[in-house]
This record gives sequence, C-alpha cells and structure tokens, in this order.
Amino acid sequence: MTRIETFWMACDCTESLRSEYGPFRSRAEAETEARRLGFGFLLRYEHVLGENDQVVEVRSVFLELPQEQDPERCARRFYTRCATCGEAAMHDEPWRAEVWADIHEFEHSRHKVRLFEQNRAEGLKEIGNWRESA
Repeated sequence: MTRIETFWMACDCTESLRSEYGPFRSRAEAETEARRLGFGFLLRYEHVLGENDQVVEVRSVFLELPQEQDPERCARRFYTRCATCGEAAMHDEPWRAEVWADIHEFEHSRHKVRLFEQNRAEGLKEIGNWRESA
C-alpha cells in the first residue's frame, strides 16, 4: 500500500543553491510566508511512501508566485530605534512609527528616536529630520 505525503516550502529561486523556508502543511501558509520574506517561488515536495513508511520516490514541483502590483510599496517597512536606550520596533505604516516614537519620547524624557525605512530597491536607510517633515 502506497501513500503520498505532501509538504510545502517557500524558496527564493529554482537553482540548486537556493534558500528554502518551511515546511508548511498547506500552500496558503507557504505562500503567506514566501510573500513576507520576499521569495518568488513555492516548492511542493511529494514523498511516495511504501511499506513501513519508507520513502520510495521524491517529487519536487516549483510554482512561481505572481508578482504583486507594486512590489516596492508592499515590501516597505519602517523601523524606529531609540538612540539613547536602544529600544526598537518595526512598523508597516509611517504613522505607526510616529506614534511609537511619540509615546516612547513622552515616557522617557531626553530620549531621541531615529526612523529607518527599508525596501527591496534601496535597503535600509535612515530618514533624517523626519520630525520636521512630518
């Protein structure tokens, strides 16, 4: 009696030297994690199991994820870090970063919060004088 066991991985490319993350039991879980990591592919492993649950055959199928409308916009994240105490946080929206900074500076007088923006095109960069421009 044979049975097939399937699991999913998020991966960055189809080459032999690739980064994989997982395993996941469902495609939806793997796809969510792949998008979060910025990976463009899913890898489905199928193990054909024979007697005594021994692996008889392994099949690999790559699936390319469709590109999002504006990948730089979706991959943009904001980071706040206190230059005084080192406390840090990650934010998806710039207004959340500003609120976090306001609360932190209110609770800790004389602390200075710095703002960083990260996207795939430019990497991590500090936004200088962000309090004056807001």
